[in-house]
Amino acid sequence: MPKVGMEPIRRASLIKATIAEIGQAGSLEVTVSRIAKRAGMSSALAHHYFGSKEALFLAAMRDVLRLYGAEVRGALVAAGPGADRARAVIRASFSAANFRREVIAAWLNFYVLAQSQDQARRLLRLYQRRMVSNLTHALRPALGARAAAVAQGIAAMIDGVYLHAALGPFAPDGAAAAQQVEASLEAELERGK
Repeated sequence: MPKVGMEPIRRASLIKATIAEIGQAGSLEVTVSRIAKRAGMSSALAHHYFGSKEALFLAAMRDVLRLYGAEVRGALVAAGPGADRARAVIRASFSAANFRREVIAAWLNFYVLAQSQDQARRLLRLYQRRMVSNLTHALRPALGARAAAVAQGIAAMIDGVYLHAALGPFAPDGAAAAQQVEASLEAELERGK
């Protein structure tokens, strides 16, 4: 007889284990069996809840994006007007929860998966549109017509810093990463409209 109320707990454990396994392997070359073992359950149960490794990985990325979205929303609520909101998005992108080795590895693999899998591609496009929209809205008062182009550049720089961190030998440093991107933002703000 199934234990009532265990499904959300088990799903969350599998998602956490997926991110940890991808972070350890540095790729999607992990098995559902390894993920399930890390979560303390059988691979049959993992397949029961998610159906496939791909579906499990997409659920893990949705969880990463949910956490990222919550951090951005919280940062925006606390931010001042205009460019302060863009700075808040940048800092949330490199927070301790978002910019850690296993999450960075998951992002790298998510970018790769989005090249060949429709659901991953849609999820990535949604993330990219929201980020650019948030940045554009924040930068429009200071940059006018240039806001959208600068927002695209800042978003690309954030993704680039993630790729660099995934492939680099050093431990991720969120504060240094945020400073690097913010320096670019400040240069654009100096140029003005």
